[in-house]
Amino acid sequence: MSFAEASLFWGFLVVYGIIMYALSPRSRNAASFYKGADDSGKPVSQWSLTASIFISWIFAKSVTNAANLGAAYGVTGGLAYATYWLSIPVAGYIIYLIRTQTGARSLQEFLTSRFGRLAAVSFAAAILIRLYNEVWSNTAVVGGYFGLPGEWQYYTAALLFTAFTLAYSLKGGLRSSIFTDVIQAVVFVFFVAAVLFLIVPANDTSALLSAGEFKLNAGADLLLVAGLQIFSYPFHDPVLTDRGFVNKEKTMLKSFVVAGLLGFIAVFIFSLVGVHAQLNGIEANGNAPAAVGQALGMTALFFMSVVMMTSAGSTLDSTFTSLSKSIAVDLPQLVRSVADKLPSMRVGAVVMVAFAILGNLPMFAGTDILKATTVSGTMVMGLAPVFLFYGFTRWSPWSFHLSFWSGIVLGLMLAMGLIPVSWSIGEGHYAALLGVNAWGILICTTGFFLPLVLQRLSGRHTVSTNA
Repeated sequence: MSFAEASLFWGFLVVYGIIMYALSPRSRNAASFYKGADDSGKPVSQWSLTASIFISWIFAKSVTNAANLGAAYGVTGGLAYATYWLSIPVAGYIIYLIRTQTGARSLQEFLTSRFGRLAAVSFAAAILIRLYNEVWSNTAVVGGYFGLPGEWQYYTAALLFTAFTLAYSLKGGLRSSIFTDVIQAVVFVFFVAAVLFLIVPANDTSALLSAGEFKLNAGADLLLVAGLQIFSYPFHDPVLTDRGFVNKEKTMLKSFVVAGLLGFIAVFIFSLVGVHAQLNGIEANGNAPAAVGQALGMTALFFMSVVMMTSAGSTLDSTFTSLSKSIAVDLPQLVRSVADKLPSMRVGAVVMVAFAILGNLPMFAGTDILKATTVSGTMVMGLAPVFLFYGFTRWSPWSFHLSFWSGIVLGLMLAMGLIPVSWSIGEGHYAALLGVNAWGILICTTGFFLPLVLQRLSGRHTVSTNA
């Protein structure tokens, strides 16, 4: 970068951080900090919640992955990754049923009531791993617009971005996160539209929308993986599920449905950045948005960096607030059965600072940001039967554990390359991933229902009529 170009990028990063801190509201009580209410206790509005869900799930790594898949497989790759956003309406509907049928005020409370405290603790551990991954996988994307891994610019930008996001998250907790999400959503949509204005006229529209093939070895295998994972993937992300309990049930459900559909559209549209790269022979090199931005000129690259900063910021502040709630509020209630009283905001602040430091360590080791999605999504496939079929039981801890831990084991086997080749479906890049998820969901579902069948056979009729 020239001095002028560097000044533009670094200047925007600093201005962005200052503006977000100045505009974000300050929480003055624990209910505001941990639950997003205003100082008088009024919950967040429907449209603010919709914008928050929409932008907090548009991760920087996600739009980068969508563009990379567009570059590799055309629109098939874009559709495959965008399909993950359909899990938002799925999660919203299941949480709606849980709240209206069981009265639970959190997923941990629901799991404890149906499957026992150990099930809820196991679930909490899984979501903490997920949240930990969200820190480095988003800050690393931002750093990539300032330098290459190993360069001081890369690490400095990522850490400075972390510091700015941490500052306004400490100021307001979940209330601040939701408020800034609305601003970030508007900025994101504007600059995505600006990017499209540069890309669409440079291509034949029909070629842009028809690139790729719907074949297993051309990205359709990942599309099927996403179709299977939407029933489990959203439940291990408290960035999403925490927002399912901050407003009235019907208001929440509407927000989840609208946000999910808008997210699907936005992610697919951004994947066209990668399709543009494919049609024009631009080498993605693992970061299609940056490659396309460089090919189109400094203006386009700057627009791309703004998209990444806003999407990464919305996810990172939500990650900090979810971590603070999970560790400061949920875990103590699970382990010690403490009274339903929120801790001091200082406790949540300490958690945020700790994970801002620890969460960036993997960035220095080098990682694959796509694996942060696909592998973790596979490991939690056992959550699908738990949340889809909970109505078949009033109390069955073994149903949870046989389903949940089967998914964990299969996910670890996949990560370590221990899955038999015979499990693969098709011959594409994601053949093994598709096979594990297809066979795995059958294994997990069998594990969930096995204790219920044995109870029936033994004469203990524990099946609920709420199914």
